[in-house]
Amino acid sequence: MMSDDDRLARELATEAGRRLLALRSAGGDPDGLRKAGDRLSHEFLAAELARQRPGDAVLSEEGRDDPARLSASRVWIVDPLDGTREFGEAGRTDWAVHVALWELGELTAGAVALPAQGKVLSTAEPPAAASTELPGQLRFLVSRTRPPAFVQAVADKLGAVLLPMGSAGAKAAVVIRGEAEAYIHSGGQYEWDSAAPVAVARAAGLHASRIDGSKLAYNQEHPWMPDILICLAALAGPLLGAIGSATGVGE
Repeated sequence: MMSDDDRLARELATEAGRRLLALRSAGGDPDGLRKAGDRLSHEFLAAELARQRPGDAVLSEEGRDDPARLSASRVWIVDPLDGTREFGEAGRTDWAVHVALWELGELTAGAVALPAQGKVLSTAEPPAAASTELPGQLRFLVSRTRPPAFVQAVADKLGAVLLPMGSAGAKAAVVIRGEAEAYIHSGGQYEWDSAAPVAVARAAGLHASRIDGSKLAYNQEHPWMPDILICLAALAGPLLGAIGSATGVGE
Protein backbone atom coordinates (compact mmCIF):
# COMPACT_ATOMS: atom_id res chain seq x y z
CA MET A 1 0.00 0.00 0.00
CA MET A 2 1.30 3.44 -0.92
CA SER A 3 2.18 5.57 2.10
CA ASP A 4 2.30 9.35 2.36
CA ASP A 5 6.09 9.09 2.35
CA ASP A 6 6.06 7.09 -0.91
CA ARG A 7 3.81 9.70 -2.44
CA LEU A 8 5.91 12.61 -1.18
CA ALA A 9 9.14 11.13 -2.52
CA ARG A 10 7.58 10.74 -5.95
CA GLU A 11 6.03 14.21 -5.96
CA LEU A 12 9.23 15.95 -4.88
CA ALA A 13 11.45 14.11 -7.36
CA THR A 14 8.97 14.80 -10.16
CA GLU A 15 8.69 18.52 -9.42
CA ALA A 16 12.44 18.98 -8.98
CA GLY A 17 12.88 17.30 -12.34
CA ARG A 18 10.35 19.59 -13.98
CA ARG A 19 12.24 22.62 -12.69
CA LEU A 20 15.53 21.23 -13.93
CA LEU A 21 14.08 20.69 -17.40
CA ALA A 22 12.89 24.30 -17.49
CA LEU A 23 16.32 25.53 -16.43
CA ARG A 24 18.06 23.38 -19.01
CA SER A 25 15.77 24.51 -21.82
CA ALA A 26 16.77 28.13 -21.17
CA GLY A 27 20.34 27.25 -22.19
CA GLY A 28 23.65 28.55 -20.89
CA ASP A 29 27.23 27.43 -20.65
CA PRO A 30 27.65 23.83 -19.37
CA ASP A 31 29.46 24.66 -16.13
CA GLY A 32 27.06 27.42 -15.20
CA LEU A 33 24.12 25.17 -16.03
CA ARG A 34 25.46 22.38 -13.81
CA LYS A 35 25.98 24.69 -10.84
CA ALA A 36 22.59 26.31 -11.29
CA GLY A 37 20.90 22.92 -11.56
CA ASP A 38 22.48 21.59 -8.36
CA ARG A 39 21.48 24.73 -6.48
CA LEU A 40 17.95 25.03 -7.88
CA SER A 41 16.99 21.43 -7.15
CA HIS A 42 18.60 21.35 -3.72
CA GLU A 43 16.91 24.56 -2.58
CA PHE A 44 13.52 23.29 -3.74
CA LEU A 45 13.87 19.87 -2.08
CA ALA A 46 15.28 21.26 1.17
CA ALA A 47 12.50 23.84 1.45
CA GLU A 48 9.73 21.33 0.74
CA LEU A 49 11.07 18.75 3.17
CA ALA A 50 11.39 21.42 5.86
CA ARG A 51 7.78 22.44 5.19
CA GLN A 52 6.19 19.01 4.82
CA ARG A 53 8.40 16.92 7.15
CA PRO A 54 9.77 19.45 9.67
CA GLY A 55 10.69 16.78 12.22
CA ASP A 56 12.84 14.75 9.80
CA ALA A 57 16.56 15.11 9.13
CA VAL A 58 17.96 15.57 5.62
CA LEU A 59 21.20 14.37 4.03
CA SER A 60 21.72 16.07 0.67
CA GLU A 61 24.70 16.14 -1.64
CA GLU A 62 24.39 19.90 -1.89
CA GLY A 63 23.60 20.68 1.76
CA ARG A 64 25.60 21.03 4.95
CA ASP A 65 25.80 17.71 6.76
CA ASP A 66 24.12 18.07 10.16
CA PRO A 67 25.45 15.46 12.64
CA ALA A 68 22.00 15.46 14.28
CA ARG A 69 20.89 13.06 11.54
CA LEU A 70 22.93 10.29 13.18
CA SER A 71 20.52 10.18 16.12
CA ALA A 72 17.39 10.79 14.04
CA SER A 73 14.90 8.01 13.36
CA ARG A 74 13.92 9.40 9.94
CA VAL A 75 16.37 10.84 7.42
CA TRP A 76 15.65 11.91 3.86
CA ILE A 77 18.63 11.12 1.62
CA VAL A 78 18.53 13.17 -1.56
CA ASP A 79 20.64 13.80 -4.62
CA PRO A 80 19.17 16.94 -6.18
CA LEU A 81 20.91 16.28 -9.50
CA ASP A 82 22.50 12.88 -10.06
CA GLY A 83 24.57 12.96 -13.21
CA THR A 84 25.48 16.64 -13.04
CA ARG A 85 28.08 16.12 -15.78
CA GLU A 86 25.46 14.71 -18.14
CA PHE A 87 22.95 17.45 -17.26
CA GLY A 88 25.38 19.99 -18.72
CA GLU A 89 25.78 18.09 -22.01
CA ALA A 90 23.17 18.91 -24.62
CA GLY A 91 20.95 16.01 -25.57
CA ARG A 92 21.95 13.64 -22.78
CA THR A 93 19.09 12.00 -20.90
CA ASP A 94 21.10 9.99 -18.33
CA TRP A 95 20.66 12.28 -15.32
CA ALA A 96 18.21 12.02 -12.46
CA VAL A 97 16.74 13.33 -9.21
CA HIS A 98 16.86 11.03 -6.16
CA VAL A 99 14.64 11.28 -3.09
CA ALA A 100 14.71 8.50 -0.47
CA LEU A 101 13.64 8.01 3.13
CA TRP A 102 15.69 6.05 5.66
CA GLU A 103 13.93 4.92 8.84
CA LEU A 104 15.62 3.13 11.74
CA GLY A 105 18.16 1.33 9.58
CA GLU A 106 16.11 0.67 6.43
CA LEU A 107 15.15 2.49 3.25
CA THR A 108 11.37 2.74 3.32
CA ALA A 109 10.48 5.06 0.43
CA GLY A 110 12.17 6.35 -2.67
CA ALA A 111 11.80 7.88 -6.10
CA VAL A 112 14.12 8.28 -9.07
CA ALA A 113 12.97 10.90 -11.56
CA LEU A 114 14.47 10.78 -15.05
CA PRO A 115 13.16 14.12 -16.31
CA ALA A 116 14.72 14.08 -19.78
CA GLN A 117 13.21 10.62 -20.33
CA GLY A 118 9.79 11.60 -18.99
CA LYS A 119 9.89 8.82 -16.41
CA VAL A 120 9.65 8.51 -12.63
CA LEU A 121 10.28 5.19 -10.86
CA SER A 122 9.16 5.03 -7.25
CA THR A 123 8.03 2.95 -4.32
CA ALA A 124 4.65 4.67 -4.64
CA GLU A 125 3.94 2.43 -7.62
CA PRO A 126 6.73 -0.15 -7.71
CA PRO A 127 7.59 -1.48 -11.15
CA ALA A 128 6.39 -4.99 -11.88
CA ALA A 129 8.56 -7.68 -10.33
CA ALA A 130 11.59 -8.38 -12.45
CA SER A 131 11.70 -11.60 -14.45
CA THR A 132 13.23 -14.62 -12.77
CA GLU A 133 14.47 -15.95 -16.11
CA LEU A 134 17.83 -14.83 -17.42
CA PRO A 135 18.14 -13.84 -21.08
CA GLY A 136 20.67 -15.42 -23.39
CA GLN A 137 22.68 -12.19 -23.51
CA LEU A 138 23.32 -10.57 -20.15
CA ARG A 139 23.72 -6.79 -20.01
CA PHE A 140 25.66 -5.00 -17.26
CA LEU A 141 25.49 -1.25 -16.65
CA VAL A 142 28.76 0.46 -15.71
CA SER A 143 29.97 4.02 -15.28
CA ARG A 144 30.85 5.69 -18.56
CA THR A 145 33.76 7.53 -16.90
CA ARG A 146 34.85 5.13 -14.13
CA PRO A 147 34.00 1.53 -15.06
CA PRO A 148 35.38 -1.01 -12.53
CA ALA A 149 38.65 -2.55 -13.69
CA PHE A 150 37.45 -6.08 -12.88
CA VAL A 151 34.09 -5.92 -14.57
CA GLN A 152 35.31 -6.98 -18.03
CA ALA A 153 36.57 -10.25 -16.56
CA VAL A 154 33.18 -10.76 -14.87
CA ALA A 155 31.37 -10.02 -18.12
CA ASP A 156 33.59 -12.42 -20.04
CA LYS A 157 32.96 -15.20 -17.51
CA LEU A 158 29.18 -14.79 -17.65
CA GLY A 159 28.90 -13.93 -21.33
CA ALA A 160 27.69 -10.39 -20.77
CA VAL A 161 28.07 -7.11 -22.63
CA LEU A 162 28.90 -3.86 -20.85
CA LEU A 163 26.72 -0.78 -21.28
CA PRO A 164 28.42 2.47 -20.17
CA MET A 165 26.09 5.22 -18.93
CA GLY A 166 26.13 8.29 -16.71
CA SER A 167 24.17 8.79 -13.45
CA ALA A 168 23.79 6.02 -10.89
CA GLY A 169 20.05 6.56 -10.95
CA ALA A 170 19.84 6.26 -14.72
CA LYS A 171 21.85 3.02 -14.66
CA ALA A 172 19.77 1.51 -11.88
CA ALA A 173 16.61 2.53 -13.71
CA VAL A 174 17.61 0.51 -16.77
CA VAL A 175 17.87 -2.59 -14.59
CA ILE A 176 14.64 -1.80 -12.74
CA ARG A 177 12.82 -1.49 -16.08
CA GLY A 178 14.15 -4.88 -17.19
CA GLU A 179 16.32 -3.47 -19.99
CA ALA A 180 19.53 -4.86 -18.43
CA GLU A 181 20.31 -7.43 -15.76
CA ALA A 182 22.84 -5.71 -13.47
CA TYR A 183 24.46 -2.46 -12.43
CA ILE A 184 27.97 -2.92 -11.01
CA HIS A 185 30.02 -0.12 -9.49
CA SER A 186 33.19 0.12 -7.46
CA GLY A 187 35.57 3.00 -6.85
CA GLY A 188 33.14 4.70 -4.52
CA GLN A 189 30.06 6.85 -4.46
CA TYR A 190 27.98 8.50 -1.76
CA GLU A 191 24.80 7.40 -0.03
CA TRP A 192 22.70 9.88 -2.00
CA ASP A 193 23.88 8.30 -5.25
CA SER A 194 22.22 4.98 -4.45
CA ALA A 195 19.62 5.35 -1.68
CA ALA A 196 16.63 6.12 -3.92
CA PRO A 197 17.63 3.68 -6.67
CA VAL A 198 18.10 0.90 -4.10
CA ALA A 199 14.74 1.63 -2.46
CA VAL A 200 12.96 1.37 -5.81
CA ALA A 201 15.00 -1.63 -6.97
CA ARG A 202 14.13 -3.60 -3.84
CA ALA A 203 10.46 -2.69 -4.20
CA ALA A 204 10.66 -4.19 -7.69
CA GLY A 205 12.09 -7.45 -6.31
CA LEU A 206 15.70 -6.88 -7.31
CA HIS A 207 18.83 -7.74 -5.33
CA ALA A 208 20.91 -4.84 -3.96
CA SER A 209 24.10 -5.21 -1.92
CA ARG A 210 27.81 -4.45 -1.74
CA ILE A 211 29.85 -6.35 -4.34
CA ASP A 212 30.89 -8.85 -1.65
CA GLY A 213 27.22 -9.54 -0.90
CA SER A 214 27.15 -7.62 2.39
CA LYS A 215 24.36 -5.24 3.34
CA LEU A 216 24.23 -1.66 2.13
CA ALA A 217 24.23 0.68 5.15
CA TYR A 218 22.77 4.19 5.06
CA ASN A 219 22.80 7.22 7.35
CA GLN A 220 26.39 6.48 8.34
CA GLU A 221 28.71 9.03 9.93
CA HIS A 222 30.77 9.09 6.74
CA PRO A 223 28.28 8.70 3.87
CA TRP A 224 30.80 7.08 1.53
CA MET A 225 29.88 3.79 -0.10
CA PRO A 226 32.77 1.90 -1.72
CA ASP A 227 30.74 -0.22 -4.14
CA ILE A 228 27.31 -1.47 -5.08
CA LEU A 229 25.53 -4.21 -7.00
CA ILE A 230 21.93 -4.06 -8.21
CA CYS A 231 20.79 -7.05 -10.23
CA LEU A 232 18.07 -9.60 -10.89
CA ALA A 233 17.63 -11.77 -7.81
CA ALA A 234 18.22 -14.91 -9.90
CA LEU A 235 21.57 -13.53 -11.03
CA ALA A 236 22.86 -12.49 -7.60
CA GLY A 237 24.55 -15.79 -6.71
CA PRO A 238 26.42 -16.33 -9.98
CA LEU A 239 27.32 -12.66 -10.26
CA LEU A 240 28.64 -12.36 -6.70
CA GLY A 241 30.66 -15.52 -7.30
CA ALA A 242 32.15 -14.14 -10.50
CA ILE A 243 32.96 -10.82 -8.84
CA GLY A 244 34.60 -12.66 -5.96
CA SER A 245 36.73 -14.66 -8.36
CA ALA A 246 37.77 -11.55 -10.25
CA THR A 247 38.51 -9.37 -7.23
CA GLY A 248 39.13 -11.65 -4.27
CA VAL A 249 36.34 -10.00 -2.26
CA GLY A 250 34.23 -12.28 -0.12
CA GLU A 251 36.87 -15.00 -0.09
